[in-house]
Amino acid sequence: MMHPEIEQFMAAERVEMLRRDARRPEREAAQTREDLARIELRLCRVSDNDALAELAELSERDVPAGSFVLAFVDGRLVAAHSLDGGCVLADPFARTAHLRGLLKLRAEQIQKPTPSRRFGILRRATA
Repeated sequence: MMHPEIEQFMAAERVEMLRRDARRPEREAAQTREDLARIELRLCRVSDNDALAELAELSERDVPAGSFVLAFVDGRLVAAHSLDGGCVLADPFARTAHLRGLLKLRAEQIQKPTPSRRFGILRRATA
């Protein structure tokens, strides 16, 4: 037979473990919701200047001159990549690591567009 205080302690520990396990699906669901967020990449517009200035302030930088590729998550600007110098501005309070690679790739695509095969000139071998 166990001492009643030990039984009470073990029961309380078991209840806490069950509560902790019950909270896990909430965390996993939140991560799933975050992964399903709508992401939009596009070139900056004049109407984005205020949001870009706020993003630069959050990044503790000045806004460099030039054009940017912007990353919006659910309609909110969270990251920007400069087309001119490769400067990256990111919201320190948002997860942006997965967006930085996308922004860099898109900036490179815009700077060096690949020729399209559909509209290329057909050359025929002369005999």
